[in-house]
Amino acid sequence: MLKQLMLSKKIEQRKAALAELEEQEKGLETRAEQVEAALVEAQTDEEIATVEEEVSKIEAEKEELKQKKANLEAEIAELESELEQLNSKAPKNNEGGKRDMSDKLEVREIINDYVRTKQLRQMEGFKVVDGGVLVPEEILAPYRKPEDVVDLTRLVRVTKVNRGSGKVPIIKKSGSKMVSVAELEKNPKLAKPNITDVAFDIETYRGYIPVSQEVIDDADFDVTGLIAEEISDQELNTKNNAIVEVLKTATPKTVTGLDELKRVFNKDIKKVYNVKAVISASLYNVLDTLKDNNGRYLLQDDITLESGKRLFGKEVIVLDDDVIGEADGDKVGFIGDLEAFCMLFDRKSASVKWVDNDIYGQLLASYVRFDVQKIDEDAGYYVTFTPAGE
Repeated sequence: MLKQLMLSKKIEQRKAALAELEEQEKGLETRAEQVEAALVEAQTDEEIATVEEEVSKIEAEKEELKQKKANLEAEIAELESELEQLNSKAPKNNEGGKRDMSDKLEVREIINDYVRTKQLRQMEGFKVVDGGVLVPEEILAPYRKPEDVVDLTRLVRVTKVNRGSGKVPIIKKSGSKMVSVAELEKNPKLAKPNITDVAFDIETYRGYIPVSQEVIDDADFDVTGLIAEEISDQELNTKNNAIVEVLKTATPKTVTGLDELKRVFNKDIKKVYNVKAVISASLYNVLDTLKDNNGRYLLQDDITLESGKRLFGKEVIVLDDDVIGEADGDKVGFIGDLEAFCMLFDRKSASVKWVDNDIYGQLLASYVRFDVQKIDEDAGYYVTFTPAGE
């Protein structure tokens, strides 16, 4: 039995390493798509050479990953074969106890057991990260989308990364067009594609789950449900706050009255951008009372949008004053293309582990790792609105 446990542990480690390599492959695919777009816009020999160099790097990394995956898959197959042979010789007195990790109730039971005993049962297919337990997406899913909470991660560009820091090539939306061959002959020096490297540096965010030992010992309800809800809330609030802090760094613009606000939507932002308005509740309240010359309210209902509202034909998302602004009463907001303006670099999903604490002995801690960076300054403005006449 001990040898089976040892083999199961080795298989678990190899599969975890294989999953990491698969995540790296996804990151390479994203880079490949960006380089492909850069190649389309490249015109000069220098630009083409730069793209070719990046292609060579990507191809080399792909080949290296392919070889590593093949080695791991071979090891896993060999270990699984050995484990299967040992299991076939073992007495089958507990066939009914075989656990199906695809069953959500079974996953919850394992997490509950981890919370109560602080020990994780070794089971194939259950992910362990840094001595803690990764909370599966299917367990978090029922709690991730409360109807009254805005999830800004669904509006910005999110990319998976496999290291703590690095650079990603980004192509800004330029609205450029192709030119005829005749024009190329006359003017071979066309504008370079605007490719910039955006640096990211992953931060680790930690929180503590307010679950007392008495609750763990005495509760006859689903402890995992309580934990999953709190993890989801903390992760969403943390990422939303990081995104908002980047939105606040957009080029500031003070507008007075409705006409100047319309100008931001109609002229100041290029039409290549998919503009949305992320505004404070106070600004929303002002706009919600304004009418056009025909007596119709400016904010229009639109059930096809998650927010349910449009302004000048664009979606409106409302946040608390002290979230998108600084204090209660701030009439501010970001107007622009959130996906083009900033990117969330996602390193690690939410997980939980027991940690030492000087006062309480041990606390159940949750943590996520990510970074948010501005990638296109021209994609939006941070607007401060003053109603006409004030």
